[in-house]
Amino acid sequence: MIPTTEYNPYYTSFITNLETEKSIVENLEAVQEDFEAILRNIPSNKENHAYADGKWTIKELIQHLIDTERIFCYRALCFARNDKTDLPGFDQDLFVINSIAQDRDYKDLLDEMNLLRKGTIQLFKSFRQEDLLKIGSGSGSKISVRALGMVMAGHQKHHLQVIKERYL
Repeated sequence: MIPTTEYNPYYTSFITNLETEKSIVENLEAVQEDFEAILRNIPSNKENHAYADGKWTIKELIQHLIDTERIFCYRALCFARNDKTDLPGFDQDLFVINSIAQDRDYKDLLDEMNLLRKGTIQLFKSFRQEDLLKIGSGSGSKISVRALGMVMAGHQKHHLQVIKERYL
């Protein structure tokens, strides 16, 4: 288990929702496999469906996961390389509004997420144990490289649960 001193309490539910006996890479792989198994089989009439007014569509949700993972990978890379720059936050709603997710091909979004996750896994495989323990600052709070890896897996798992409960 990652000590709570290594991340903002906001991320607790993402981290504790994972299998703690699994490594970062194992969690990233397992959640992506579940994600693929569910989302590759969604009927086309659900792709642009939102479960309520003002909520994201499934395509927008996938784009949100892609954008967030890219940002968190950049943070992990910076921190692992000892870059002490306080990295900025981002407005997830602004990102979704300004994406063209609703106009993109659904399978392309899934393929992009799959390829991105493969890259994320390779990035985390490249880190030494001491790199995983390094801490940096992003969005105004401290977080370790290893916590970022677990947050990415937990974030995707959280949204997959929302899809199962509210979209299908």
